[in-house]
Amino acid sequence: MTSGTSSTEEHVVLLSEAGAPVGSAPKATVHTAETPLHLGFSCYLFDAAGRLLLTRRALSKTTWPGVWTNSFCGHPGMGEELTEAVRRRARDELGAELTEVRPLLPEFRYRAVDASGVVENEICPVFTAVLTSELTPADAEVSQWQWVDAEALKRAVAEAPYAFSPWMVEQLAALAQRDPADQNSPAPRPGWGAPA
Repeated sequence: MTSGTSSTEEHVVLLSEAGAPVGSAPKATVHTAETPLHLGFSCYLFDAAGRLLLTRRALSKTTWPGVWTNSFCGHPGMGEELTEAVRRRARDELGAELTEVRPLLPEFRYRAVDASGVVENEICPVFTAVLTSELTPADAEVSQWQWVDAEALKRAVAEAPYAFSPWMVEQLAALAQRDPADQNSPAPRPGWGAPA
């Protein structure tokens, strides 16, 4: 059990337009056609060889079922540190243990509407991490997964953005806009288009 959750119900942190926490709500009730702004996160998981884990969302998911996306996403509980939420979600969704959890796009924000009309509306910091265990993805979360070359993924998304989750498409576009000389910009992973 994590902060902000009960034994039966996961909660998400609701945010003001300025990004300040203003409360929480049950995750099951938040994602609608009028989803309030809330806190999430995305993570790009690399193996020791520098390959990136790409996952396909389970077909049973309410939003974007069957869509290929980044390694995993989630929501921190109220008062839960983001890096701890990333580690927790990696265990829950992928059966994975991580090291080197680092921010990549700490201020990323997006809004997207699924074909069903359900809205995602998140301030969604983006992280990278390195896998230190085997993978045992949960069937309710992941239908398929594959290790890919990060640069090849960028090319595939550029050529066919409709085949991937809208948040991943936007995240990769944001990464492409970063100035590599910006010392305040988080360092990308080896294999993420920059020298190790």
